[in-house]
Amino acid sequence: MTASIYITSSEGYSGKQAVGLGVLDTLTKHVGRVGLFRPIVEDPATDDVLSHMLDRVDASLGLTPEECVGATYDEVHDDGDAALAKIIQRYDAVARRCEAVVIIGSDFTDVGNPAELSFNARVATNLGAPVLLVLSGRNQNDLTPRTAEELGQVAAITLPELREEHAKLIAVVVNRAEPHALEEIQAEVKRVVREDAHGGKVPVWALPQNPILIAPTVTELATAVEGELYSGDEALMSREVLGVTVCGMSMENVLSRTFESGVAVVAADRTETLVALLLAQQADNFPSLAAIVVNGPFEFSSTIETLLRGVDLNVPIVRTQYGTFETSQRIINTRGRFSAANRRKVDAALQDFSQYIDHDELVELLNVPEPSVVTPLMFEYTLLDRARRDRKKIVLPEGEDDRILIAASTLLAREVADLVILGDADAIRRRAVELGVNVEAAEIISPQDPELVEKFATEYARLRAHKGVSIEDARLRVQDVSYFGTMMVHLGLADGMVSGAAHTTAHTIRPSFEIVKTKPSVSIVSSVFLMSLADRVLVYGDCAVNPAPTAEQLADIAVSSAETAAQFHIEPRVAMLSYSTGDSGTGEDVDKVREATRLVRERAPELPVEGPLQYDAATDMAVAAKKMPGSEVAGRASVFIFPDLNTGNNTYKAVQRSAGAVAIGPVLQGLNKPINDLSRGALVTDIINTVAITAIQAQAEAAAK
Repeated sequence: MTASIYITSSEGYSGKQAVGLGVLDTLTKHVGRVGLFRPIVEDPATDDVLSHMLDRVDASLGLTPEECVGATYDEVHDDGDAALAKIIQRYDAVARRCEAVVIIGSDFTDVGNPAELSFNARVATNLGAPVLLVLSGRNQNDLTPRTAEELGQVAAITLPELREEHAKLIAVVVNRAEPHALEEIQAEVKRVVREDAHGGKVPVWALPQNPILIAPTVTELATAVEGELYSGDEALMSREVLGVTVCGMSMENVLSRTFESGVAVVAADRTETLVALLLAQQADNFPSLAAIVVNGPFEFSSTIETLLRGVDLNVPIVRTQYGTFETSQRIINTRGRFSAANRRKVDAALQDFSQYIDHDELVELLNVPEPSVVTPLMFEYTLLDRARRDRKKIVLPEGEDDRILIAASTLLAREVADLVILGDADAIRRRAVELGVNVEAAEIISPQDPELVEKFATEYARLRAHKGVSIEDARLRVQDVSYFGTMMVHLGLADGMVSGAAHTTAHTIRPSFEIVKTKPSVSIVSSVFLMSLADRVLVYGDCAVNPAPTAEQLADIAVSSAETAAQFHIEPRVAMLSYSTGDSGTGEDVDKVREATRLVRERAPELPVEGPLQYDAATDMAVAAKKMPGSEVAGRASVFIFPDLNTGNNTYKAVQRSAGAVAIGPVLQGLNKPINDLSRGALVTDIINTVAITAIQAQAEAAAK
């Protein structure tokens, strides 16, 4: 049976989407296929909740925005009963494909329908979905905080509407609550809920007001003032704005009143103030503005135009034709929208949800079924959770790369790992602020730090003395970020390293061969990809490092890959792949695989291994029954060892593209300490996953000591 939860509120601007994101995140960790459904929307094609949150739903479900909508407001107005019937039918179509469904109720934008909550309650009852009620901790007209007494009154008015429609209340979340009054608010609402439920136990949780979640972005402010980007980095238009400074005073007073992530409004004919603001943005001891809004119809002189175009600054400058008062009012009255497409807001929302809401109790209340599959999203969440349980320190050498800083912000916000970022501290912090991400919790170290350079050079010269490396050579070498980071891992200053977003694979892993070296039982460093398919995770090796391994090296790769699989809770059943199965083929290539299989059985007799095997015989039970009946691996393989790099690399990419698999890796194996390489085309999600993998490898290394 499909588990479901209906998230609704009694009014607009409750932050229901942020709560829904937290519920979706929680369920995805426990259930294989979690779907999303919206019973009522204005227009499926323009619904922000669907367009953003569907990106966080398992892609293998193939859900489209149109499929995830029940009815429109117009259809509800025309015939409520017919609309309800349509909602039920369309929900059932989604639920049949899922093990759990998060249902997010209407947005209360329909001013003509005062009974919107009642209709939501009626829908929830007919869908058999328990209700999670979201109460807003803010007054709707001016966003001032509500007291505990006021929230108790809101609950007392709201709960009878649910009860009248026979909706089952499963929990209450007070969102955007005043941070210093959380306990008082929770106690008062819990008292009202208990009275309404006649003593029944319904949990009440309170989430504090988080300025980041309600902050408008520069793009939203530009839209509000009907402005256009005049200069600056367009990528920074998504940065959140935490307040406004109206520059109607002297230059000195303006500068003293700017603040971090604020926006400065300056009239177009006050160019001296504009120049001063730009100069302040180049200074490390002034706040970093999210944007400058230049208002008024005045054109810049050619001298000012030349100056502004010649200043190499990233801060967006937005021009609007409105006067100072109108511009300021429009900015002040702009309400920021929570968007699941905004990484910083997502990180903040999930961090709050994790801290203030009991995940285990929520899952227990919903009676979530045991997962029947392991989806890509479920596997990724598992990686993050495992890394989080025993945080390790991971060094990221490429601090100048925006993707690294964005990934670092998420990793730190979700407490996946402790991080060391290499680079110039001022430049890294300045760029992070410009990107609207927070890396303050990271340790930032310069690879030119004289004390560490001397320490690392001494050790490197000792390790490479047999190659004639002098201390002078060593000093130069260890200032390379890859060598510097590897030395940190070697000397125990970090537990692992992730690099390669801006460097070649050779540049990343060569230092590890020279410094960290291979494990005593391993003759070769190799790699695997964790291939997350729609319903399971497979291990492919070696697809990234060794072009033409020998039989002995293939055996090493197989044993290492099986150990890696076990680290990630994948039961290893090893298929040694070839173009023939069993004794059916002959030739140098198949003989190499046959010999490698024999060596694996000799070195690891407890390991289920079969070879040579063709890919179809390794994965398909029907083919296995014909080609290799009775095998404990054929048809059920979880670890696939390719005979050479050409075959492995092409196969993993073919499966990734044609089957929609998520390829996580390459994960290096065989080294004494965990060091992993990124593709130079790595996405932020790839970096996050690789850091989590490296942390889990570091946990295993520590446990083995």
